[in-house]
Amino acid sequence: MAKHFNFITVIVLLLTSLWLSPVVLAKGPELLHVLGIVTLIDAKHLEVKTTKGPIVSVLLTKQVKYKNKSNPKSLDPPAVGDRVIIEASKDEKNKKVMATVVHYSPIRNTPAPR
Repeated sequence: MAKHFNFITVIVLLLTSLWLSPVVLAKGPELLHVLGIVTLIDAKHLEVKTTKGPIVSVLLTKQVKYKNKSNPKSLDPPAVGDRVIIEASKDEKNKKVMATVVHYSPIRNTPAPR
């Protein structure tokens, strides 16, 4: 009975690995993070001076979510000078970095809620 159990286990594991292999081999957009300070922002893109020095341009779409660390209810985008951590994807076809979520800490002083 033990040999029969081992044979079935091997078959099940083999079939499972074959079933999952297309998922592993499928290549989508490259996921990355961009950290630094906003140097320019408009409706379509923002530029970030990264901690390593170069400036990275990140495309913005209407689907981008903005997360203000100081005000979690805010939906506003960051401003020039704000520190950001951007969750983004890099499209292999056109080599552009597109933001999905922009986490930021505003540099400007905002009054504390009363």
